[in-house]
Amino acid sequence: MKPAAGGGGIGMLPARNPGELMAAVERAASMAERGFASREVYLERLVERPRHVEIQLLGDRHGHVAHVFERDCSVQRRHQKIIEEAPAPRIDRPAMDALLERFATTLGRLGYDNLGTVEMLLAPDGEFRFLEMNTRLQVEHGVTEEITGVDLVASQLRSSAGQRLAEILPAPLVVRGHAIQARVYAEDPVRFLPSPGKLAEFAPPRAPHVRVETGYAAGREVTPHYDPLLAKVIAHGETRAQALDRLIGALGEFRIAGLKHNIPALLRILDSEEFRAGDVHTALATDVVRRAPQTV
Repeated sequence: MKPAAGGGGIGMLPARNPGELMAAVERAASMAERGFASREVYLERLVERPRHVEIQLLGDRHGHVAHVFERDCSVQRRHQKIIEEAPAPRIDRPAMDALLERFATTLGRLGYDNLGTVEMLLAPDGEFRFLEMNTRLQVEHGVTEEITGVDLVASQLRSSAGQRLAEILPAPLVVRGHAIQARVYAEDPVRFLPSPGKLAEFAPPRAPHVRVETGYAAGREVTPHYDPLLAKVIAHGETRAQALDRLIGALGEFRIAGLKHNIPALLRILDSEEFRAGDVHTALATDVVRRAPQTV
């Protein structure tokens, strides 16, 4: 069950048998009403421990749509992404490439003329299942920029101004290495609950091949009224292993004081055997944190 008027994982509830269905619908509707002022919900087939893979697309006003490869956004808590990477690890490359072209062709026929992202679940049986399309820029667009050299913010503005894709995107568009992003939140690293407060210290890392995007500084207040995202830390490398090591090093240098933050959890996840092997899925963050000593 999912709220029809909302997103961000709020109000998503599973039902594994007919006996659970109506209770889950009623509870989801109640959560949807509180969160989005609408009780409307819809049903979607439950896929447990899937991967979350999304395709970046860009269209122009002249009937052309191109893909800008894919991202893997499987590492999540409360159905919200905390680690994203591009390209997707351990993927069937020929199948992925065919899917990229299929979506670009389909949206070109529909006349799509903006930046957009197709989100899908990759089930354990290898089947891709469509979730939704976000017709906007995504928080994780930076990892795609790092592996392609394409400024997606500028690209969507140039497209809306009437430029053709041939003028906007390089030819050929190729993947250069690997990029991984971690979202640093003001939240408890065990229960993932928000931790508002004043930033007594806030010193993002400064290192080659590491990009930090933030709107915070020491002395700023993190309120309980908005999403507690403090920063996005993106590392690029020639290989996935190199990008991963650079990201772990950067997060280890990040200094935050005055409130709780999720960097300890991010480091445990990134350095886990499963993540290093590219064996990612939507329950990985919970699995790693649960088996770690609860001392934070």
